[in-house]
Amino acid sequence: MMDLIQNVWPAALLAVGLASLFALILLIASIKLRVEVDPKVEEVHKALPGIDCGACGFAGCAAYAKAVAADPELIGRCAPGGAEVCDAIGRILNLQISGGGAPMRPIVHCRAHREDKLFYAEYRGIESCTSANAQPDVQACHFGCLGFGDCVRACKFDALHIVDGLSTVNYHNCTGCGACAKACPRNLIRMVPFTQDNMMVVACSSRENGKTTRTFCTVGCIGCGICAKQSELFTVADNLATLNTAEYAPSEATQKAMDKCPTGVIVYRGKTAPAPRQPKQKAAAVAT
Repeated sequence: MMDLIQNVWPAALLAVGLASLFALILLIASIKLRVEVDPKVEEVHKALPGIDCGACGFAGCAAYAKAVAADPELIGRCAPGGAEVCDAIGRILNLQISGGGAPMRPIVHCRAHREDKLFYAEYRGIESCTSANAQPDVQACHFGCLGFGDCVRACKFDALHIVDGLSTVNYHNCTGCGACAKACPRNLIRMVPFTQDNMMVVACSSRENGKTTRTFCTVGCIGCGICAKQSELFTVADNLATLNTAEYAPSEATQKAMDKCPTGVIVYRGKTAPAPRQPKQKAAAVAT
C-alpha cells in the first residue's frame, strides 16, 4: 500500500502543479486580453426591449446598443421601444431628444376574405405567397392578399394570422418590427405611423378600373372619388384612393368619407378598431 502511495503522489502533485500553472496562465490572459465594455453601451442595452427583432437593421439589441452608443444618429430605430426608448437612450447619452414620433405599425392594404374575392383557379403548389405570386392566375385580383401566410411565418410575436384567407394583424401583440411588411411579395403590408389609437385606412391596393374591380372583389376600391370630395386627406390616383395617414386625425369629414364609400373599403385598424361595415353593394345583394 505504501509503495502504491509513493508511486502515485508524484503524479498527483505534478497534475496539481500543472493545473495551477494553466489557471495562472488563463488568469493573466483574461486580464491582458480583456475587452473593455463601455458602460454606456451596457446601459443602452438594458434600456432596449431585448426582443432581438431586427427592426433597427442590426442583428439584435446588443449590436444596436453598441452602434447607437457610437453613433447617436441611429436613435429612433427601435420600433418596439418607440418614444420611451428614444428618450431613455437620449438620457444615457446626455442628448436632447425631441420626441420619438408616432409608433410605426403594419396595415394590410386589402380587406377581402375568401367570400369577397373570386379565384381563377385552385392553387395546388407550395403554400407560400412568394410561390403563388409567381403564378399568373392564382386569383382574379393581382393586388389582393394571397393568404398563404408568409407574413405569419415572418412574425416572431404571434401578431399576424390568416383569417378566412386574409392576413390580419393582432395589434395587441404587434411590436412594429416590420418583418411582415418585408415578407409580403405583393407589398400589401406597409408600415404606417399610428398617430391615433385606431387609424383609418383605404384597405385596398388594386389599380384596376372600377368596372373590373367589381367583377372580382366586392370590397375593393373602385376609384370613384367620393372620399376625396368629403376630405382633402383622401386622394385618388391610378384608380386607387389613398389616405394621408401622416396627417390623419378623426374628423367629421373623414368619417363622412368612410360612411359614403360604396364598397366599404375605408376601415379602421388598431387595438380597439370597430369591425368594418358591410359594403352597400353586398348589403343590397343580401337584402334581395
